[in-house]
Amino acid sequence: MIQEATLTPEEREEQKRLMYDKMSPRRRKFVDRIGFDKWDPFEKPFDPIDLRTDATGHTAHQLTHLFLRDKGAQLNQEFVDAINEFNVMLVMNFEKVRPIYEYCLWYEELTRKRGIKP
Repeated sequence: MIQEATLTPEEREEQKRLMYDKMSPRRRKFVDRIGFDKWDPFEKPFDPIDLRTDATGHTAHQLTHLFLRDKGAQLNQEFVDAINEFNVMLVMNFEKVRPIYEYCLWYEELTRKRGIKP
């Protein structure tokens, strides 16, 4: 495969046209809808979720592993799955989980004030 960075603008346009010509009609319909000139087949993909990190620099998988290690108890798979799902959302978009995070902090303080261990 030709490296995109080594292509001249003319070669890039030629490669783009070749890709378009080899596409299925259904895929061409998508390109036509956004416009051939706006379509960039050389666009870099988004980072896979495995490479995204939270504010501490950990991936979702690392956060799950750290939590389970620190918890030290045998947990059922449903519990582990819920923690993993939460960590994925945490890494992808903290603002989406902020209400749950703030609620947990509030609830811990409320139970502590009343002498209850959650």
